[in-house]
Amino acid sequence: MKKSRNIRRGFAIGGGILAAIYAFPFFLVLLNSFKEKRDIRNNPLSPPQDWLFSNYLEAAERMEYFQSLTNSIVVTITSVAAIIVTSSMLAYYLARTKNKFSSATFLILVASMIVPFQALMIPFVGLFGDFGMLNSRTALVFFYVGFGVALSTFLYHGFISNIPYELDEAAAMDGASDFMIFRRIIFPMLSPVTATVAIVNGLWIWNDFLLPSLVLTQDLRTLPLRTYVFYGTYTSDYGLAMAGLVLSVAPIVLFYFVMQKQIISGVSAGAVK
Repeated sequence: MKKSRNIRRGFAIGGGILAAIYAFPFFLVLLNSFKEKRDIRNNPLSPPQDWLFSNYLEAAERMEYFQSLTNSIVVTITSVAAIIVTSSMLAYYLARTKNKFSSATFLILVASMIVPFQALMIPFVGLFGDFGMLNSRTALVFFYVGFGVALSTFLYHGFISNIPYELDEAAAMDGASDFMIFRRIIFPMLSPVTATVAIVNGLWIWNDFLLPSLVLTQDLRTLPLRTYVFYGTYTSDYGLAMAGLVLSVAPIVLFYFVMQKQIISGVSAGAVK
């Protein structure tokens, strides 16, 4: 018993040390975001003599923070919602339809996950550019749905395959259509894997830089793009640059702390299933 407590204590101490190592760079950026440039150069580890909240106001204005934040929120929420709807319905069809077409379609979806986006981005962007479908958030959402539906369908398919088919038969005998069966019976049972799909795709879409840089113009830039341009412009002004970095990571950090229990329970439930 004593040995077990010592092992747990050792793991706790080791985990605390690792957490401190990982958190130290973020703490340093936060600390220096309230300083003037000369104070950062003189001693980056010391607390600020004068807390300059004006760094955040100036950074938000120069990087057009709220506009880019709105673009990121709209693109992320719309893309994740579209991925959840399309992939769950497709997975339900593939899991409940037993024929060569559904099997081949599922295998193609699984095989497409090994194709890197970098191998497709130039042909796709060129093709959609010829049709005048770039430079809009709608085009970006379309791309995200196309690239995210394969993995999401794979996750939903494995979950739906474990749901007894007798539920479908019982509902069909009561006169329910296939869509009604999916909407009222199957989809509510998919909440654990839906949480997993939303988290995986939401984090990927929110933090993505490459695809928006190819599709969006200046007025429609998402937060990662705007942060990249801002940091490259004001990289010599350390206080202002670090305030911009804090503003860029604040939404996703705040979202994680607010939704921490739901995120952990959703990923755990999805993993068990």
